Amino acid sequence: MFAAIDGFLRYLKIERNSSELTIKSYSEDFGSLLDYVRDRVGEISSPADLQIPQLRGYVAYLHECDYARTTIARRLASLRSFFRYCQREGLVTSNPAKVLRTPRVGRKLPHFLTIEQITKLLEAPPANEIEGIRDRALLETMYSAGLRVAELVGMNIENWDRDTNIVRVFGKGKKERLAPIGRHASKALGDWLEVRQPAPDAKPADQKAMFLNRFGTRLTTRSVGRMLEKYLALTGLDQLTTPHTLRHTFATHLLDGGADLRSVQELLGHKSLTTTQIYTHVSTRRLKDTYDQSHPHAEKNRKVKE
Repeated sequence: MFAAIDGFLRYLKIERNSSELTIKSYSEDFGSLLDYVRDRVGEISSPADLQIPQLRGYVAYLHECDYARTTIARRLASLRSFFRYCQREGLVTSNPAKVLRTPRVGRKLPHFLTIEQITKLLEAPPANEIEGIRDRALLETMYSAGLRVAELVGMNIENWDRDTNIVRVFGKGKKERLAPIGRHASKALGDWLEVRQPAPDAKPADQKAMFLNRFGTRLTTRSVGRMLEKYLALTGLDQLTTPHTLRHTFATHLLDGGADLRSVQELLGHKSLTTTQIYTHVSTRRLKDTYDQSHPHAEKNRKVKE
């Protein structure tokens, strides 16, 4: 069983080009399954020993432990992918996880910032400090290109074409896309490169990194999160804002400005249009709020008059 799981994780890394975070999540999911099996079923030697009754028991156990529906859905997706791999490798004859019922997961509308709020955040880093110059370039680039935080910290200097203001981005599964950036982000990046100083003994991968920490090595996703928290406290903005909020804000503002859904999908690097469609609900809700607050015959105004 352990050999099958190790083989599957190698398959994800080598053939599917999955990120380290994705592989870590799968590994944690399998750890949960194996803990359950040892406690409730006993030792198993191969994936073929796991049949539908045992897997249904595992799902029931997850519900008993009050795991979130999103967590249960993800773990079931991990199992289905694992058994598909096992089928391909001849380790099982069928996929027992295929019949398991995935709990319905309601999609939350993404949190985003208004134009006034994002402007306040972008102007927060001090322009007279090296760290502030870096932070402004970082925030401007995230918002201007709608980057994931992992895409941002993985960005190298060579990925930015100054002549066209296009950034080459490597997203999930190392999938490449081209993302345009605006003049504010371009200026901020130019200012940052004038003061950027990699550590003399930095690794080659860090020497070419666009964004560096105070030690002169590549910035991490965790550092970006801490940096954002500092400016949220400074500006008084919603503490629930995360680096990913800037990506949500990017997409919402594009649609509010009249961009078509397909273009936004391509700019975000979404594989499916369904993933992008969540932002149309945000824009629709804002239109409804504006209508309710402004139209004299809207329901809210009508109730106020009554």
